[in-house]
Amino acid sequence: MARIDWTAKLKRMRRLLAAAPVVLAAFGVAMAASSTPRPEIDRRAETVRSLTGGDLSARGFAAITGRMDPSQLAIALRHDPGERRAALYGLTPGWESLTLAGRPTLDFGATGLDAMKLNAATPDASQFLRVAAPFVFKPATAEDRRRALRCLTQGIYYEAALEPTEGQEAVAQVILNRVRDPNYANSICGVVFEGAERTTGCQFSFTCDGALSQAPVAWAWNRAKLVAERALAGHVSARVGTATHYHADYVHPWWAPTLNKLTQIGAHIFYRWKGAYGEPAAFRQRYAGREPLIDEGRFSRPRIQIASATEAELALGEAAANGESLMRTVEIDGQTRVVGVASLGGRRQASAAEIAAINQRLAAFETPTPAPDEPIRTAPPGVTVMDVEEVGRPAS
Repeated sequence: MARIDWTAKLKRMRRLLAAAPVVLAAFGVAMAASSTPRPEIDRRAETVRSLTGGDLSARGFAAITGRMDPSQLAIALRHDPGERRAALYGLTPGWESLTLAGRPTLDFGATGLDAMKLNAATPDASQFLRVAAPFVFKPATAEDRRRALRCLTQGIYYEAALEPTEGQEAVAQVILNRVRDPNYANSICGVVFEGAERTTGCQFSFTCDGALSQAPVAWAWNRAKLVAERALAGHVSARVGTATHYHADYVHPWWAPTLNKLTQIGAHIFYRWKGAYGEPAAFRQRYAGREPLIDEGRFSRPRIQIASATEAELALGEAAANGESLMRTVEIDGQTRVVGVASLGGRRQASAAEIAAINQRLAAFETPTPAPDEPIRTAPPGVTVMDVEEVGRPAS
């Protein structure tokens, strides 16, 4: 009977036991890899590859959109960063490009869908975002405090009443940044109503377009007032930092490319000065502490007179009799604009004679003119004449 070498078997068993953890670990990793679900992005890429056959041109993507129903396609377009369309919300198509002659605005430039595409194509310069210092609000008197709070609330309400709270905070931040910017007035009311007393244009359109004549909605006013109080207490909108400009996303002002685009909140896009002028150190102007008295009754009257149909006819007739025109061309911040009287009251009622003439022309238009007799055409030699059956023709 052969003798078993137990010493050698023990050595071999020790080596196997020593290697077991490594083998088990490798086996576990392999099992985990095989059982882990594939990432969602991998599945999407595989689906796109199978549908397009690897063709990522317009033809390939047409193969994808062709399989979508209208609702799926609408959702896809809504999330396409290269396709910005204005939502109509029941408004007349083309509303985004409608303008009234004479309404003063600082939002010069392209409007509507083209502007939205230009704004979307403008790259963000968020690397230049700098957090602004809290505003130091030290009014000289209680009346100055009241005036400052009212002017800041007006700026927030009339500029961003329906914006999210973060958007309202950003507008308040822009106003307070301007107070500390040497390029602007050193009071809150001075910044908000800057330019409203001149014919060269206002900084905030509500101060010269008659918006102040509309009484604010209580709940929206109180919401804007709370945002103003927090801003005057030192709250800082970190998302806009040292921004001094903003505009709605459906316009593209001429000055937009000259500034650094920081971010968009709600419908507003915010900008800061380029270079050192946009750094926190540049906002060194001290708050005056005293607020000017604002004649709101004066600024509640719009520069463009919105007249009724009758008033417009009388004014135009009087101007024509005197050899004058109610429309005039002015220059506002380097941009030519036509201002004057506009009627929103509808058309003048036509007289009986005019109505009869219109009806006569309509009757003549609707009466078909008999076509001249056409000569009978014979088919050329070798051509077979066939009867033509009109499909879908309504019965006479």
